[in-house]
Amino acid sequence: MERKQISDTLSVSSQISLEDVAFLKNEGIKTIICNRPDGEDPGQLEHDKIREQAINSGMEFHFMPVISGKMTPQDGDNFSEIINNTPTPIHAYCRSGTRCSILWALSELKVGATRDSILEQAAKAGYDLSKSI
Repeated sequence: MERKQISDTLSVSSQISLEDVAFLKNEGIKTIICNRPDGEDPGQLEHDKIREQAINSGMEFHFMPVISGKMTPQDGDNFSEIINNTPTPIHAYCRSGTRCSILWALSELKVGATRDSILEQAAKAGYDLSKSI
């Protein structure tokens, strides 16, 4: 897992493993968000196993699957609701981290951040969201 810091309170990555849950716990993560639908790829670790590991480790877990290429403004609102009402720091994952980054960007637009500042912050983490927001 390559963890990328998007903001002071949010990091993102590709699919995580059960071992990654322990690593995230040791890094101080309090909440994990899964933005990846189960069964997206053959052999993908399903969210319920990660949820169980996270909860057993004392972390919160939220399953908010978003289909790649079919994101809606409501998805951004839902993500915003989660990140604003759960303990931080938060780690979100999907197939590559891009969906999580776009959801974060949509939530930032909702609270008045400028497109340029969002794009700059995402670029620092390695994500080009210029065609996504």
